[in-house]
Amino acid sequence: MWLVEIDRGSAADFHQRDLPADIQPSLWWFEVERPALVLGSGQPIEHIDVRACEQAGIEIVRRRSGGGAVLLEPDDVLWVDVLIPFGHPMWTPDVTSSAWWLGEMWHLALGSLGMVGTEVHRGPLRHTTWSRHVCFAGTGGGELTLGERKVVGISQRRTRAGVRLQCALYRHWRPENHVALFSAPGPTVDDLCGIAAAVALPVSEIRRAVADALNNLSSSSPARRQ
Repeated sequence: MWLVEIDRGSAADFHQRDLPADIQPSLWWFEVERPALVLGSGQPIEHIDVRACEQAGIEIVRRRSGGGAVLLEPDDVLWVDVLIPFGHPMWTPDVTSSAWWLGEMWHLALGSLGMVGTEVHRGPLRHTTWSRHVCFAGTGGGELTLGERKVVGISQRRTRAGVRLQCALYRHWRPENHVALFSAPGPTVDDLCGIAAAVALPVSEIRRAVADALNNLSSSSPARRQ
């Protein structure tokens, strides 16, 4: 049984939300009320044009997991956190492969909505020229791709109680909105135009497909998830 929450508010508040001491298998869907640029835990602030963000009304937030920046704009990004307690069938101590099953879930969910050809990345972290600036320019374990483009980005926070897997996909990919927020020398529109595959489907349909795929995967054999 998966608990489901749908919240709306500040990206900063949601990223700082503590994991419960007693984690239950959960989906935390979140909608941002205002634009936010979320930096990886170790990303230099020098990557960012802070003044440009302020002028555009974009909140600068730092998450507790690594990687490059993710621009969250209302209605453009679908964000869900998947919580797994220690000892759950979906939990694994191996950080490298811990999100593979989640990528498979997204593959099934989006495939049921007609998005074919996606693959789960099961190799090592793949860096590119701009992946330390922009999260979607690189590819980590479990993330979903379509050719060379990322469809779903995944980061994770682990505690003794379990793991919080944070997922984001773009319903609309607007590279021009990203490049204006980086200090020189930063990426250009040409650098970023082909790094993400947008999923321009109704949010309600994606959420329903995720729930169905998650239930199907939960009842399947562990061998399928690895």
